[in-house]
Amino acid sequence: MPTYNEAPNVAELVRRVAVAVERLDAVRDAEIIFVDDSTDDTPDVIREVAATSSLPVRLIHRTVHTGGLGGAVIEGMRAAASDSCLVMDGDLQHPPEEIPALVERFGAGDVDVVVASRYAGGGTAHGLADRTRVLVSKVSTAITKSMFPVRLRDITDPMTGFFLISRSAIDLDGLRPRGFKILLEILVRRAYRVAEIPFHFADRHAGESKASVRQGVHFLTQLTALRFGKMSLFAVIGGLGAVANILIVWALTQWGVDYIVAAIIAAEATIIGNFLLIERFVFSDMRGQASGVWSRFAKSFAFNNAEAVIRIPIVALMVESGHISAVVATAITLVVAFVVRFVFHSLVVYAPRKAGPTTPVRATMEKLDEQAMQPGEL
Repeated sequence: MPTYNEAPNVAELVRRVAVAVERLDAVRDAEIIFVDDSTDDTPDVIREVAATSSLPVRLIHRTVHTGGLGGAVIEGMRAAASDSCLVMDGDLQHPPEEIPALVERFGAGDVDVVVASRYAGGGTAHGLADRTRVLVSKVSTAITKSMFPVRLRDITDPMTGFFLISRSAIDLDGLRPRGFKILLEILVRRAYRVAEIPFHFADRHAGESKASVRQGVHFLTQLTALRFGKMSLFAVIGGLGAVANILIVWALTQWGVDYIVAAIIAAEATIIGNFLLIERFVFSDMRGQASGVWSRFAKSFAFNNAEAVIRIPIVALMVESGHISAVVATAITLVVAFVVRFVFHSLVVYAPRKAGPTTPVRATMEKLDEQAMQPGEL
């Protein structure tokens, strides 16, 4: 349990974990390890609770917070007596009552990781503070899955902090934790046998949420570092297309063509050009398992045209109402559209066809995906 200023939650957390573990006949030895980065009295509270707990409670209080929350999880795994390590937050938004379900599924012996998911089956994310955080969570998950469409294909909640994993399946030395999404860091490094169980993300028991803009920046940094290669190449091609688009708009408007007509011509030309380039250089490792080339082209062409139908009126509004030049307005809207395009192409255009988890195609795709991400390791 990585903790940061969670003193009000410790006693209730330990009590409920102990009750949950008592329900597991198969668990003979269990311990709770707090890896604590707190600046308040949380370490003292943990020691006090440990003195009366029915489960052994250990405290690792870090003064150097290497790797943030992810680094704390890795340090706890290294210190654990057991090979089976269950990770959960210290704010009780991960209900300890779900521990038996995680352990029992793991006990089947056919998986390396059991993920407690907010988005699988009957899972919910009601504990998120408001609709904005729910939206941010879902958008972040979609973007993450779009960056790793093969490795995260069957995982609905790759950014949960509630999971059980076999320590022997992880290359702890190969991990580079740099934020609070340690499960994502683990899952995209190599292929694992993964199962999910749904859970209800609860309200915080006490204290304040640690979510912040700074954490958002850390997440984006982590995501970029993990999948820098594929998305950066998509960005380069998108950038070339944007330059071409702007040049076409500039040239046509210089020749007296109305800027709306110029924008339409530029959009159609760059849509086709971009598709040919991303086919060859960005998603070449996913074509074999995706739909046929004409189907991919139709999806890409239709989406980009729909995006253009939305974007071009915005360009017109910016030009007419905001008194911005057609070139600048086009450039701004193309930048905004980049992320949406990448997500759609990863999750829809190049979505893998259904295939059994042990097929040669799947194994080959996973190997290709592993190779494709290597240039992005920072």
